Amino acid sequence: MTLTPNLHLRDVRADDLAAVMALNNTAGTSILPMDATQLQRFYRHADYFRVAELDGNVAGFLIALRHSTPYNSSNFQWFRAHCDRFVYIDRVVIGDLHRGHGLGRTFYADVQSYAEVRSPNLACEVFLEPRDDVAVLFHGVFGFHEVGQQVMPESGRRVSLLLKSLECYSFVRDTYADGLPDKPWLAQRCLPTETTPLRAAGQA
Repeated sequence: MTLTPNLHLRDVRADDLAAVMALNNTAGTSILPMDATQLQRFYRHADYFRVAELDGNVAGFLIALRHSTPYNSSNFQWFRAHCDRFVYIDRVVIGDLHRGHGLGRTFYADVQSYAEVRSPNLACEVFLEPRDDVAVLFHGVFGFHEVGQQVMPESGRRVSLLLKSLECYSFVRDTYADGLPDKPWLAQRCLPTETTPLRAAGQA
């Protein structure tokens, strides 16, 4: 998906993984840290895993999973217990130098385009301890509403669990069932078949 001559969204590649982990683990308290094993799991199983590439560098990324994807996150499992079908946004990270320029909205528009032809709901959460009012407002403006709260056993932090209904999905389901047209922009991400070793950022 080309946005400007210098910026586009694309599926993650193996050689992006070190940059993805570096962005994630320097993003601050609003993003849970991630180790190499967890990143490999996302790389091999996440239904949606795209990066924003700006001038040849990874400026941000978003990871999302469908309700049927194996994942043991307590927030993902909460949605599984309370919602039949959904696409779950696990995390979105924008690098410090690229915040405030609309990349978050671009990612959310893109993941919604992915989700709304596959699921009736888009799900995510925001932290309430400490409260992130920027994230709360962003999601509210984007059409999410709170459907519950919980304290995450992994971190002891309270989160607001958010859901957005994707109204057009009923049309897609009734018209195409599970057979979407064979178009590049509707294609499912091709998952890798082998583990790709991670290198430290900057390592040859």
